[in-house]
Amino acid sequence: WADLSESSPDGLMPRLANQTRGERDAEQGRKPAKRGGRIPNRAGSAEGALESLKDQDLCEVRLIVATQPSMVKSVPGKTPEIMEVGLTGSDNMTKLEWASERLGGEIEVSDVWQSGQDVDVVGVTKGKGWQGAVKRWGVKILSHKNSKRRRQAGNLGDFGTGYVRKTVPQAGQMGYHQRTELNKRILRISNPEESEITPAGGFLNYGEVNNPYILFQGSLPGPSKRMLRFRDPIRPRPESTEVVLTYVSTSSKQGV
Repeated sequence: WADLSESSPDGLMPRLANQTRGERDAEQGRKPAKRGGRIPNRAGSAEGALESLKDQDLCEVRLIVATQPSMVKSVPGKTPEIMEVGLTGSDNMTKLEWASERLGGEIEVSDVWQSGQDVDVVGVTKGKGWQGAVKRWGVKILSHKNSKRRRQAGNLGDFGTGYVRKTVPQAGQMGYHQRTELNKRILRISNPEESEITPAGGFLNYGEVNNPYILFQGSLPGPSKRMLRFRDPIRPRPESTEVVLTYVSTSSKQGV
């Protein structure tokens, strides 16, 4: 190999092509995100970079955001989840100004959505492990006179085809998949100081709610304490009805 000139991007040399981003950041003195939600301080001025973007022709504006798990006592994780999200709006300049105002600050759910709106929820479902064809695909259990096994598909296909088609129900991994639930209606966005939501004894496998919360209509993917992401509905309903929430039960759910 041979070193490239200093004018190459970031002074990258061929022998460093297989370096990870963490190794490069460590050599340049950059620290990764630490426990407690701290974000690395990148070199340069973010405000100056945003001002220079206003003079350019932009096609899209996206945000790099991070969670703050240290603020939620019931969540065991302490390392923030960093992700990229898009912005919706009339034009790119409006979106850029909105992002500039909230740079380095917190984005509340109430800043984006309100009660009665529909959102798409993205999450990872509960993991079931390796399951058979009956539990995984709901195939019929064969007769008690069947030879060898009963909890299996009838056959894997014809003799002529040289492979097993993907439509044949077989055993495999069930659960722990990323899924998107469409058009989940928001019933309430509030906090425990305004309206208590924690039942007597706390939520099962979670505990008490001490932070702002969102109340949805229906179920959401995944177990307790797993992160969920929200987005504007990609297939919105033609009409949305007003939500009138009259009563929320806070009785104990233990043993129910």
